[in-house]
Amino acid sequence: MSNFFLDNKDIQFLFNYFDLRELAELQERETLNGDADYLPDNIDDMIDNYRRILEIAGEISAETLALNAAQIDLEGNRHNPDGTVTLHPLVRRNLDCFSQADMMGFTLPRKYGGLNCPILIYTMATEIVARGDCSFMNMFGLQGIADTIYAFASEEIKDEVLPKFASGEVTGAMVLTEPDAGSDLQSVQLKADLKADGTWVLNGVKRFITNGCGEILLVLARSEHEIKDGRGLSLFIAERSPAVKVRCLERKLGIHGSPTCELTFTDVPARLIGDRQRGLITYVMALMNGARLGIAAQSLGVAEAAYRLAREYAHSREQFGGAIERLAPVAELVVNMGVKIEAMRALTYETARVCDIENNTNRLLERNAAALDETEKKTLRQRSRTLKRLNALLTPMSKYYGAEGAIAIANDAVQVLGGSGYLRDYAAERYLRDARITAIYEGTSQLQIVAAIRGVTSGVYSDYIAQFEQKEFNDQKLNELKTILIKGRNEIQLAIDYAKSKSGDYIELIARRLVDAAIAVLIGHHLLGQAEKNERKKAVAELFITRNESQIIMNCTQVKSGNTQTIDQYQLLINS
Repeated sequence: MSNFFLDNKDIQFLFNYFDLRELAELQERETLNGDADYLPDNIDDMIDNYRRILEIAGEISAETLALNAAQIDLEGNRHNPDGTVTLHPLVRRNLDCFSQADMMGFTLPRKYGGLNCPILIYTMATEIVARGDCSFMNMFGLQGIADTIYAFASEEIKDEVLPKFASGEVTGAMVLTEPDAGSDLQSVQLKADLKADGTWVLNGVKRFITNGCGEILLVLARSEHEIKDGRGLSLFIAERSPAVKVRCLERKLGIHGSPTCELTFTDVPARLIGDRQRGLITYVMALMNGARLGIAAQSLGVAEAAYRLAREYAHSREQFGGAIERLAPVAELVVNMGVKIEAMRALTYETARVCDIENNTNRLLERNAAALDETEKKTLRQRSRTLKRLNALLTPMSKYYGAEGAIAIANDAVQVLGGSGYLRDYAAERYLRDARITAIYEGTSQLQIVAAIRGVTSGVYSDYIAQFEQKEFNDQKLNELKTILIKGRNEIQLAIDYAKSKSGDYIELIARRLVDAAIAVLIGHHLLGQAEKNERKKAVAELFITRNESQIIMNCTQVKSGNTQTIDQYQLLINS
């Protein structure tokens, strides 16, 4: 029986590589003595549960999702004349399989029927699910909506809604974007009106809403009509009803199993989440950060699926008297795909780990403040601020690097398969179509670069890297590779200093080069840490670091060139 967890040696290695005991202890601090039908006996029991959960996710993904994916992609979901959506029967079957396995409340506390898993374990599961069907991951990955409700909603709303999420009775949607408010969410115009009886109603249009036909809708709306920027926005929870109509299902390049809806709201009853005016600034930003990490995991899943297909084809396809994997150009292509995935995974999983520590630090501050003395509070607050800045760097890096990597790997898979890859007879073309969206939704790659460059130039990046540079390895080869990374970081610092001497426009112009260089050094250090525990990883680290050495220098050299031709001569160069 196929299993997408058990057949993935790298995920299993990382499951053992990360300190899951630390994460489990943080995650279970409040729940080992909590109110739930089931509680683990101890931390070891909890870690064993994590493995069993991933095995279940791996089995469903291999035996159900992957087998249904092609037909769902071909046939899609159905938009009905009454403004509702009928999910493809196989999409419904996929949902039922995960609901019956209690997999739809992955990170929710047990008191609501959730599994109370760390984000790192959820990220591993999300990758596994996306490998089975990239489009279904959007439904599985929308569990972040339940996390937002848990973090910010009233106890009444949490008690009412969260058990339904955990049981799979309902699915949700992040209802944020509009026809004229995509990346710029400050421009949201959907109106929230407070009636005389103290209830809220929503009116307006939303577009590009993933699973907009779901039962629970988290809606960003303008509650302060006179305030035109983000300070006038609040977050609301609404339920699917005849007053919410799906105007159309978008006809998309890929992820056909994921219903992307345009919605109209007509006096839709809603309830406020948290405080007024904090909808975008606090709540949606937290929601988006989780969603972006989810897309990084989704990118890993579709990249892994494409890589597996390319690897198998290269092994079985014979030309010129042997398997094409014996041809050097093909062998290099396949190896580079695999190493890229391990690099993406190292960055994404590390980001998830840091998110876990930040979330649990904040939870301890918020819910156990009375039991802490002032020194402990001060230490935790400082730790929280540091982790927040670090995650503001790592999250966009993971999303950007993962999405761009997935597209490149899926494209290379088509190339390995040649003419067969261009046909619908093979899944390669579907993987490429599905992968393309990852660099667009939940913030384009360009927006992720803009977010990441702040941390690169502000000192957050250099502070984070410093801890790795101080590490000494027993293996001389690893120390030599670390020296390459230190030289790379020095080059990056010189490039940062030069860029900061120029205008703000110049930093935006060269941001991608700096971010690419910074990511290469960061991942290199993580691969060295893995190589210390695994002999095979030494080869992976060596190939990644030596291949990227010249790229880092090239990017930094271009930054220090001061060339602004693309801006200064824009009209001339585009030949308009």
